[in-house]
Amino acid sequence: MAETIEPSAYFFGYIGVASAVVFANLGSSYGATKSGVGICSMGVLKPDLIMKSVIPVVMAGILGIYGMIVGVILQGKVSSITAASASKQGYAYLSAGLCCGLSSLAAGLSIGIVGDAGVRANAQQDRIFVGMILILIFAEALALYGLIVSLILSQTS
Repeated sequence: MAETIEPSAYFFGYIGVASAVVFANLGSSYGATKSGVGICSMGVLKPDLIMKSVIPVVMAGILGIYGMIVGVILQGKVSSITAASASKQGYAYLSAGLCCGLSSLAAGLSIGIVGDAGVRANAQQDRIFVGMILILIFAEALALYGLIVSLILSQTS
């Protein structure tokens, strides 16, 4: 007689998939939008700095890629949940998705605020650029930490 798998295991697993993608894209879109507003404001006075100031938008866009990577990995894992540890796997995939998604959301908020203020400040003082890039790197690292932990959690069997 075949063992049945609790439907809640699939539910929690797929909520993890959705969480990774949705929250990472929220962070990505906020970071890109907020930084883009700063670039547009700065570009009116110093149009020659626009291309140099696109870095925060690119860094914010990477956050969405993190969510997509975790979402695709988790989707493959959720479809192969085994009956022996179904609940454990479902919860692990939920936590993996939330870990990546919420870390990317936090990073996106940080990148958006720093990117907006940084590109505006860079238009007034060139020496601020390196400091802005360092702050953006540390903000992006938050999402990278979430991605790494998500990948580790997704290996639960």
